[in-house]
Amino acid sequence: MRLSEIIVFIVYLLFMLSIGVYFFIKDRNGGEKSYFLGGREMGAWVAALSAGASDMSAWVLMGLPTSIYALGLGQVWISVGLAIGYTISWLVQAPRLRRFSIVANDSITIPQYLTNRFLSGSRALQIICAAVFLVAYTIYSASSVKACGTLFNTVIGLNETVAMYIAAIIIVSYTFLGGFSAVCWTDFFQGMLILGAMLIAPIFAAAMLDPAAVSAVPPTYWSAFSSWQEIVSGLAWGLGYFGMPHIIIRYMSLKSQAELKKSAKIGISWTVLIVVFAALVGVIGRLFLGYDEAINSNSLVFISMVRRIFPGLISGVLLSAVLAASMSTADSQLLSAASAFASDVYKPVIRKNKVSDREMLWAGRLVVLGVAAVALLIASNPNTGSIMALVSNAWGVFGAAFGPTIMLSLFWRRFNFKGAVAGILTGAFVDIGWFAFLSSTGIYELAPGFLAGTLAAVAVTLCTEKPSKQVEALFDEAVSYTE
Repeated sequence: MRLSEIIVFIVYLLFMLSIGVYFFIKDRNGGEKSYFLGGREMGAWVAALSAGASDMSAWVLMGLPTSIYALGLGQVWISVGLAIGYTISWLVQAPRLRRFSIVANDSITIPQYLTNRFLSGSRALQIICAAVFLVAYTIYSASSVKACGTLFNTVIGLNETVAMYIAAIIIVSYTFLGGFSAVCWTDFFQGMLILGAMLIAPIFAAAMLDPAAVSAVPPTYWSAFSSWQEIVSGLAWGLGYFGMPHIIIRYMSLKSQAELKKSAKIGISWTVLIVVFAALVGVIGRLFLGYDEAINSNSLVFISMVRRIFPGLISGVLLSAVLAASMSTADSQLLSAASAFASDVYKPVIRKNKVSDREMLWAGRLVVLGVAAVALLIASNPNTGSIMALVSNAWGVFGAAFGPTIMLSLFWRRFNFKGAVAGILTGAFVDIGWFAFLSSTGIYELAPGFLAGTLAAVAVTLCTEKPSKQVEALFDEAVSYTE
């Protein structure tokens, strides 16, 4: 235990809380759009780093590097897939999604956008989306809470379950108070911290390597082409970006198309650097630390590397990046789950639109508390599985369920409401079914789930009536929309 590390952690957590308090005071009279989308006033740097930080949870510092550390270069395809997918998402998906969400009755959530995109009076899409959100985000949030528990237990010896509760209270507090603006600004600072830590740690470790360490690693470790399943599964991770609500909602929050172009450059650069250096942490960690089953089972390669190299004060700052990664994703997920329930179920279905802004905010805040509570129960269960496993499950469901439908809604004029429902349900069911019964094939469930969702959406659309002229006109207006 290092006192300086504890002090750094405390200062860092207090700083995150202060951001939540600031935006609570600043926006306390704001409404639903302010709390859940920041009033569409996000600038390029904040939106870009917030999108990146909310994406790269603790798995990029703990799960992914440890996977490469233990299994070899075949796992690097995950980094390649993520870099490609994120780049395409920013360049192809983001410009249209922002325009379409504005034209589609100024939608502030993904379920709301999909319903408004087809001018539908049915709430089926919103309810289905909200249900998937609540389940998947609870699992995803559990991975972030679990990472915080592992960090505090390893670094300062605090009981892992107690540490999880402390982390959850901090995350819930600033999300509860400040909403989307607080989440984006905390993510902005956390994004810079994550990048700094990822750059510094492997460079210093590489400079300290013993050349003999290379010969101690089995030759099979260096093969990036050990199986086609690894390549397909790794690249499939990139498909997740097209349907990841807590990431793509940042595209909708930007205040102009000009800011979006600037934000794309920043976001793509940040993420490519992160996934490249995550791979380097894994490879250099294997050479620097040697193989240790305790490091592998607890996803500790980054933490062990930092603590072995740096004195307490510096290691405290760098290890705060694990906190940053965990919190920046968990807060976004909690807010997305809250907005899905409050805006897409509570307001239109339960309260029949007879609800004040104040009531809406409190409905969302109660969902934040509920999801966090269930995530804590999952994370504290010793049979839950690794951080990487939890992330992979949630990532797969989101990508398979929403990716095909969102992309088709943006680029296919003929696409209709029934096709959208079919795409979401089929993608989710195939993803979950593949994980439950066919994971032994070695193929990541997102790949077949995404393919099945796409085929179902296209087939049902072509077998049912064309969208109305009003829906086609909305599509045309969104394509040509300018500010």
